[in-house]
Amino acid sequence: MAKGNGGSMGRATLVAELAVHLQRRGWRLVCAESCTGGGVAAALTDMAGSSAWFDRGFVTYSNQAKQDMLGVSAETLAKFGAVSRETVTEMARGALLHSGAQLSVAISGVAGPGGGTPDKPVGTVWIAWATPNLVDAVWRRLPGDRATVRAAAVDVALRGLLEHAR
Repeated sequence: MAKGNGGSMGRATLVAELAVHLQRRGWRLVCAESCTGGGVAAALTDMAGSSAWFDRGFVTYSNQAKQDMLGVSAETLAKFGAVSRETVTEMARGALLHSGAQLSVAISGVAGPGGGTPDKPVGTVWIAWATPNLVDAVWRRLPGDRATVRAAAVDVALRGLLEHAR
């Protein structure tokens, strides 16, 4: 995958297709981001007219922000850590509950260069997508430096949003 271009489909094309599917369903979208720092929301709002289907974005970098803004439980964070299936699942559900959206994406990971552990090395990213009836989460080990890991995480998130909007 080429850096930051969404793989075989460029980001702008991917976002435009996502917009068509969201509008067809009458859905709005919300993001809950940690390691990407708002990168998904930025990619979505690069498209003119995105206010028709993009509701809001939460950048919850700290554990306290995840709890305060998204309702992630302190117990989940203590038991599993911020970079886990359990945390991104709660982030994705919380984003829906704290917005007017029907589709959410949540991302938490270790972008580097520091912060990695043997269990969660740099490049470890969890991403979850939620609708009112479904939550899916995936784990990825993304290679590269901080910028590359963050860009790749945004691309995975966008492709997953398109899959869930279809």
